[in-house]
Amino acid sequence: MERRVFTVFGGSGFLGRHLIKQLAATGAHVRVAVRDIEAAQFVKIFGDTGQVVPWPADITKPDQVAAAVDGADVVVNLVGILFEGLGQTFQGIHVDGAGHVATAAKAAGAERLVHVSAIGADAESPALYGRTKAAGEAAVLSAFPEATIVRPSVVFGPDDNFFNFFAGLARLTWVLPVFGCPLEPEFKLFPKNGFIDVDLYGDGGTRLQPVFAGDIAEAIMNILSQPAAAGEIYELGGPTVYSFKEIMDLLLENTGRKRFLAPVPFGLVKFMAWFLEFWPKPILTRDQVDLLRRDNVVSGGKPGFKELGITPVAAEAVLPTYLHRFRVPARQTMSQA
Repeated sequence: MERRVFTVFGGSGFLGRHLIKQLAATGAHVRVAVRDIEAAQFVKIFGDTGQVVPWPADITKPDQVAAAVDGADVVVNLVGILFEGLGQTFQGIHVDGAGHVATAAKAAGAERLVHVSAIGADAESPALYGRTKAAGEAAVLSAFPEATIVRPSVVFGPDDNFFNFFAGLARLTWVLPVFGCPLEPEFKLFPKNGFIDVDLYGDGGTRLQPVFAGDIAEAIMNILSQPAAAGEIYELGGPTVYSFKEIMDLLLENTGRKRFLAPVPFGLVKFMAWFLEFWPKPILTRDQVDLLRRDNVVSGGKPGFKELGITPVAAEAVLPTYLHRFRVPARQTMSQA
């Protein structure tokens, strides 16, 4: 039997690596469409000789996209950016690029198209990121109505940009931020003992529902095996919803560090982001702050892991496997005791 051909745009990225491994295990021929094929050579080890092939393609260039999907049975688009810069814009990647992939996949006669978007996708989002994600979904469905949209929450795993970033930050500073806390602390008087408790965090800031990258890859595999999933929109979140403070507490627990959690109102953090976004690779932008103004959790109105027969992995089960490298060395811990 002839092997099925899959084209995965952005397949050398953090999420793509999980998906490529699972696709290769089925015996499929996988084209990993990326801008820099030299940097993507490592994906070859995920399959047999010649099974997984890096393929040069920039989704902003329709001719390259068309060549990458020519003869493909299934197309998956994982490409997305968190900030604009280095010649890339949200409009160019999230909207125009997504449209190029969908148009080319339809023209090539692909059976299925899976487009990975984000839970923050909303035409009314306060963030340009969220608005362009929504516009990208519309462009995809206009060109390929049977496409399946996948909206994950914050993605975590060994190479993530979220937990690894804050764990690295905890190595450098004694203070970690808790975004979205109230502008003024609340003072509470305990009637029994008369002590005053100061509530710095309110409801703990923005709520997130971190989802394991391997679970998203498994969800895509299940979507591709279910014809009924064509045309659906899936929202994927982990088993637990955390406030931003709870996320920081979980991070510190897994790195064995003690840090002061500083409540940061959105107004202040947006002022800080105004300076940070001018870095070549900004750690925070004003648009990302606007995105954090809304909770990043599943709405409950769309199908998700349950409908795909998947029980998502808890962050507590995975974080120790890769955050241990940020723990305080044993000798240093003893000397500080």
